[in-house]
Amino acid sequence: MMKRKNIGFISTRFAGTDGVSLEASKWAQVLEENGSRCFWFAGKLDRDPEKSFLVLEAHFLHVQNRWINEQVMGKKGRKPSVTEAIHALRSLLKVQLHCFIDQFKINLLIVENALTIPIHIPLGLALSEVIAETEIPTIAHHHDFYWERDRFSTNAVNDYLRMAFPPNLPNIKHVVINSEAQEQLALRTGISSIIIPNVLDFENPPLVDVKRTEAFRESMGLKADDKMILQPTRIIRRKGIEQAIELVKELKDPRYKLVISHEAGDEGFEYAEWLKEYALEHQVDLRMITTKIVDPFNNGNGQKNYSLWDIYPHADFITYPSLYEGFGNAFLEAIYFKKPLLVNRYSIFIKDIEPRNFDLAVMDGFISKKTVQKVRQILESRERRQKMVNNNYEVAWRHYSYSVLRNQFSAIINDFFNEHEHQQLSNNLSDQRRVIYLNDDQFPAQYDQLN
Repeated sequence: MMKRKNIGFISTRFAGTDGVSLEASKWAQVLEENGSRCFWFAGKLDRDPEKSFLVLEAHFLHVQNRWINEQVMGKKGRKPSVTEAIHALRSLLKVQLHCFIDQFKINLLIVENALTIPIHIPLGLALSEVIAETEIPTIAHHHDFYWERDRFSTNAVNDYLRMAFPPNLPNIKHVVINSEAQEQLALRTGISSIIIPNVLDFENPPLVDVKRTEAFRESMGLKADDKMILQPTRIIRRKGIEQAIELVKELKDPRYKLVISHEAGDEGFEYAEWLKEYALEHQVDLRMITTKIVDPFNNGNGQKNYSLWDIYPHADFITYPSLYEGFGNAFLEAIYFKKPLLVNRYSIFIKDIEPRNFDLAVMDGFISKKTVQKVRQILESRERRQKMVNNNYEVAWRHYSYSVLRNQFSAIINDFFNEHEHQQLSNNLSDQRRVIYLNDDQFPAQYDQLN
């Protein structure tokens, strides 16, 4: 049985429907069902304000952090002024992290990707120091390592990457979401880890609000005989959305409308604009949702916007042509809502998911005539769809349900607190601390020019 704790989730952002935010919400749901209390630290938050600790400087898009990234990514040399800026922001964030731990009497930290991908180097450094100094039990939940992304291959911060992405500390237990990440983490750093794949509550089918789902369909301007092909991902290049456009083009049926559920912006808007032009050239009816789509697992803020759970029910088919995924939230969501789907055979899918024997339409990097024929057969045969989606739900229930998460949590948390049962960490935090308060004028003058 897991012991009840005050658990602090930390990342650069817990808001919207990115994979890290969604998975953190699922973890929190399972932990709170067991009696623990979850609190949130980030630079952007849409959680319950009474359980939230918002620090704007912790967001990866904050002006100070953007300036730092511009100076160190894609470059080999680092100026002293950049190093000073990194440590100034690190010190500021370190103070705030200590305040978060104190304010909510945190017993256990769960760091979501902030010690994994170096989109906020000062936050990673601050976290590493706080975790080392306080010895607070910590789960580092890793979604995307820097060595998995070409854009981080040339950088001027290799010393910081070795130090904090991730740190090798005795009070951190490392969790990865696929077997490749586990192997590479051990090979590159000597750090051992456990695999917890993305999960969903397959023990309880989704609750669907019929009125809200119908209202969403109407808001997209879809007619009664229109068929919605849903691309349930963010608009970023590695999602391969042009392949979804290619599929709809090859289906040659004006009833099929391609709908993209998530927003653009995390990696700029150029790709979104190119997709619009590409769809227009191929005479594909592409519809991008303009209203904010919220996290279906996070109801603490009284959100009135549509969630993913209002979108999936009216989808006739799901496209998931990603070039790379750490695991694949949208894959599980499609199966949860018993929707047929097309999947590109990205590397993690081939290694970890495909051996489970799901019934899917698959592609190998491009839309072939064979793929189009199979998708058309699925769309035109109700019997084929029912057999497909029921099989997939059963497979996912066995391998990717919340019970997997509960069992892993129980082992990790019991291990932590058996080891630390004689330590009163929360009482000792303030004794181990030296805090440095910073004024805005301690940052380089370049920050002011970016405002």
